[in-house]
Amino acid sequence: MKAALALAATLLLATCSQPPSVLEQILREGELRVVTRNLPSAYYLGAAGPQGPEFDLASRFAAELGVRLHIYSVPNVADALSELASRRAHIAAAGLTRGVTLPPQTEFGPPYQQVKEHLIFRAGDRRPRNLQQAAAGHIEVVAGSAHVATLEDKRRNFPNLTWVENPAAETEELLYRLSRREFSYTVADSNEFAISRAFHPDIRIAFDLSEGKPLAWAVDARDPSLLRRVTAFFATFKAEGRLAEVLDSYYGATDRFDYISARVFIEHIETRLPLYRQWFREAAAEVGVDWRLLAAVGYQESHWDPLARSPTGVRGLMMLTSDTARSLGVKDRLDPRESIFGGARYLVAVRNQIPKRISEPDRTWFALAAYNVGLGHLEDARILTQLHGKNPDSWADVREHLPLLTQARWYKRVRRGYARGWEPVRFVDNIRGYLDILDWVAADSGPPAQRELIVEVDRG
Repeated sequence: MKAALALAATLLLATCSQPPSVLEQILREGELRVVTRNLPSAYYLGAAGPQGPEFDLASRFAAELGVRLHIYSVPNVADALSELASRRAHIAAAGLTRGVTLPPQTEFGPPYQQVKEHLIFRAGDRRPRNLQQAAAGHIEVVAGSAHVATLEDKRRNFPNLTWVENPAAETEELLYRLSRREFSYTVADSNEFAISRAFHPDIRIAFDLSEGKPLAWAVDARDPSLLRRVTAFFATFKAEGRLAEVLDSYYGATDRFDYISARVFIEHIETRLPLYRQWFREAAAEVGVDWRLLAAVGYQESHWDPLARSPTGVRGLMMLTSDTARSLGVKDRLDPRESIFGGARYLVAVRNQIPKRISEPDRTWFALAAYNVGLGHLEDARILTQLHGKNPDSWADVREHLPLLTQARWYKRVRRGYARGWEPVRFVDNIRGYLDILDWVAADSGPPAQRELIVEVDRG
């Protein structure tokens, strides 16, 4: 009996001495900790909250595990790997290229995306056909990036190749500066170019510098439990087509914010608008705005398609998120009447949070920008406008500074970080164009809508 008890105690002690696996720890704590970077290709705050390809993938993996996601950003790759090495993070989902040297007891998960390195030039300039021709121009790249290593490798065959390494800029800022002809060429990954081309339509690909590099998560691999689960997640996610949907929502060829096509718009005024015109009028009367403003927002969002749906799950004629619809009492986002009334209430709710000292029509343009990018990012842009000595209550001045939220040297100085600052600029510009046409083509009796009546001024 004593021998049996001693054996049982030994086995129990041995069992208790084995620490739980990494995956077991995550499940017990109920939290997955993910470190990322504040970039358009990784993670940023959008109008409806956090978004970005890495955020979307991490949130879906956490949901599959049945735990909450704790995601936070650090400035660069080295810091992300440091967080992983210190075990403060379980996963680094930061747009990492496989091949980067990882800390001990960490491993790469399966590749989820292939990216190429492009040499980028500006349309209207002479397109270089090879690096020998490009070497005659000014090339600027992000310091410490994989692009530097690629150029160093290429210089063995092109000894005259030189470039400038910018330690204070991310790729998106360099693409913006290239579009302004501040230098001749830069290097961008294909996913970065796909995001930026909608906002810098003059940038072009000269040629590829690399055939393709895989992106992957780096995972705490003290034991194989988490890596196995990550591998299984990506295998299933890819097989079901959901991985392609996530990537397409950020890198797809169709830009959400198109330029105005007057011919198509006029046609839709004749064929689609009559179906919803009365509801736009009723919703506008309910919240105190010009009905043509609501109609212009609806056209920008969906081209007056009540069944419209984005890859990120925004749906309906006014393209409401599920959370926004729920907060507004919209039960069916695909019901055009509900969507129009919900969109009207949301626009006015946003407008009511704009400082009352801002007068029309700027108050309306600010409301539209916040409707698109979120009040927080709009406030950050107003702060940057003031830092540049301009008027933060002027839409013309803030419009000029919103794109700075894509540049690391500026978005790191404000509270909410990176934002796709070109989107609200394009959003407001397009709606103003649609409004100008609606004022004349779809005018009610009497003169065209006065700009100060687009959103009713507070008389209080």
